[in-house]
Amino acid sequence: MKRYEKIIFVCESGTARAPMAEAILKEYTMRFPVGIESRGLVVLFPEPLNQKAEAVLISNGINMEEKMSCQLQEEDLQPEHLVLVMEAAQKRKILEEYSGALETDVEVLTELVGDELEILNPYGGTLQSYGLCYETLNKTIQKLVKLINEGEE
Repeated sequence: MKRYEKIIFVCESGTARAPMAEAILKEYTMRFPVGIESRGLVVLFPEPLNQKAEAVLISNGINMEEKMSCQLQEEDLQPEHLVLVMEAAQKRKILEEYSGALETDVEVLTELVGDELEILNPYGGTLQSYGLCYETLNKTIQKLVKLINEGEE
């Protein structure tokens, strides 16, 4: 895997899956410095973290209370940035709507690490569904960290 300067997680609203993935990845140790951020595909105005996502993060010892959603911008799509989406439909949308998007630098998180299922959107679900989303993200991100750390020297 090529070395990226920044990893940007993207979900629909930027208030649950992507910021949870950002928070989880920041908990791991990387062999080289990499910026870690999150964005949304549809952010009309900045919003705080989803309350259930925040509660799950807090219960796992992670505080992201200052986090606000942020719209994915054309300038986020640089060759030195890896954009990781939660669903194949989000990847298609980015490749169609952003002229700077390169297929090699926009990946479905689970596909990249060799998992078959996408990260399901817990939106509107129970606190338990957000907890399950966190657990799935954590396992997937452990694989991502391994890929990054074993990547190009």
